[in-house]
Amino acid sequence: MSDRIQSFAQFWPYYLGEHSRPGTRALHLVGTTLALLLLLSAVTTARWWLLPGALVCGYAFAWVGHFFVEHNRPATFRYPLWSFAADFKMWFAAVTGRLPGELQRAQRPR
Repeated sequence: MSDRIQSFAQFWPYYLGEHSRPGTRALHLVGTTLALLLLLSAVTTARWWLLPGALVCGYAFAWVGHFFVEHNRPATFRYPLWSFAADFKMWFAAVTGRLPGELQRAQRPR
């Protein structure tokens, strides 16, 4: 029996639990927003050298949040693709005002 999470539906509550502190979520929000802006700038201006900056920016803010605010290991290290997708899902939930409800649902016992 594997202790690895087997689906994104199982991963999402785990991911939210790894982002329990508002400071961690805020750093993710800032990093993801800046990364998206850099990506958009790269695409609209054809300045492709901005693309590595988007990756660095997104991960730098997130990892500062995990190491210095949340004091845990980023889920990216174990689940890189699901973490990448979940970060955008969390970002979208935050900017649309749905994140508080997502956090409450993740904390309910199953």
